[in-house]
Amino acid sequence: MKERNNLYPVFLKAAHLEILIIGGGNVAEEKLTFLLKSSPDAKITIVSSMFREGTIALAKKFGVEMIHKKYHKRFLKGKHIVIATTDVPKVNMQVYKDCRKRSILVNVADNPPYCDFYMGAIVTKGNVKVAISTNGKSPTTAKRLRQFFEEAIPENIDDLVKNLNEYRKTIKGNFEEKVETLNEFTKGLIGKKEVEK
Repeated sequence: MKERNNLYPVFLKAAHLEILIIGGGNVAEEKLTFLLKSSPDAKITIVSSMFREGTIALAKKFGVEMIHKKYHKRFLKGKHIVIATTDVPKVNMQVYKDCRKRSILVNVADNPPYCDFYMGAIVTKGNVKVAISTNGKSPTTAKRLRQFFEEAIPENIDDLVKNLNEYRKTIKGNFEEKVETLNEFTKGLIGKKEVEK
């Protein structure tokens, strides 16, 4: 049987969640950068005994709480999502175990078996956001697909979304009729024959 991606994509309201990053090196800075690029209002705390200059600058700019200490499970209190990025496998495994005991979603960077979620490549154009996953198999492919979609999705897509939202408010009828009207109206957005449901 052909292998497939069984992950379920969701778009989280990061401003409503408590996110913890453990570690202060390159990987922590990369994860922090991607999180803030996608969700600049995210509520993030980062715990590490050392921080890179770039991480400190980002934290100050976006109001990220920085705790200059080694990891301890007490830092998990009230957290919804945790990302472990230390270069000490034993610490990352402890973070994973502590999170699993508390039903906290956890991602141990670059270690797919110890991830409840992956941080995929993201394309954002106003209200339109596309997330790309390779099931943790090839971040480079996800990056290339992100570049493709950044080019393929027109810059004015956000204007279309806003206009359609206003138009949707004016449509009369029940839910099914509204969906049918919008489906007909947006058929021209794709150059190919409409896909059968």
